[in-house]
Amino acid sequence: MITVSDALLHAFDTGQSLSPITDSDPDFDLPRAYQAQAMLTAARVRRGARVVGVKTGFTNTTIWDEYNVHAPIHGPIFDTTWREGPIAAADFIEPRIEPEIVLKLAASPTPEMDDTALMACIDSVARGFEIVQSPYPGWRFRAADTVAAGALHGALVTGAFVAATPDLLASLSTLSITLLCNDQPMDSGHASNVLGGGPLAALRDLTAQRGRDLLPAGWVISTGTLTRALPVTAGEHWTTQITGADLPPLTLRVT
Repeated sequence: MITVSDALLHAFDTGQSLSPITDSDPDFDLPRAYQAQAMLTAARVRRGARVVGVKTGFTNTTIWDEYNVHAPIHGPIFDTTWREGPIAAADFIEPRIEPEIVLKLAASPTPEMDDTALMACIDSVARGFEIVQSPYPGWRFRAADTVAAGALHGALVTGAFVAATPDLLASLSTLSITLLCNDQPMDSGHASNVLGGGPLAALRDLTAQRGRDLLPAGWVISTGTLTRALPVTAGEHWTTQITGADLPPLTLRVT
């Protein structure tokens, strides 16, 4: 019997899209979707991949209506998907780029922590680009479809990590960002787009979602796009300009 995870793995392997699961199974809900995601993750681990972090998705409340997804989700980052650029557009299905802030953990956060304790769990911070992809044509799906598909994670490229000082962590809630393609501004965003409070709000929400399933020290957390997710094609290079937070630059070339 072909499972949801089997069908999704085949789609990602071949680049062939499939209809959203919820089209044929309207009762396919988030608990079942996370079970399917776990099976997809297990299949990738059997192939030799290792989970090294978590991506949060749909933390940017300004894009909820665009995708008809109205709550954050999450999915795994692997050592095979956290990589250096450049990236090839042809490796992904309908790829889009998301500028994000990426956190590296020094300790496992727990849901009951106050802000001071939560910040103490962060070792370092970097700029990041997540490449997201949709196995569902035209980016049409419901929340459960995205969860089953590994939260649409394709790849994560990060800049240099810098120490998570109190001043830097405080600045993450007020920063502004401009996303540029071939040096031309494409979109802009603000930390408040991410659950009203920026990357730390995304980490707190993720910790609450996972409950007793702790996030290990050393993992990276991609905290969600600060702008709209925009299509990428070969021949582009993407950068960001950040105001209000001092993070090393990052450029991603698409081949």
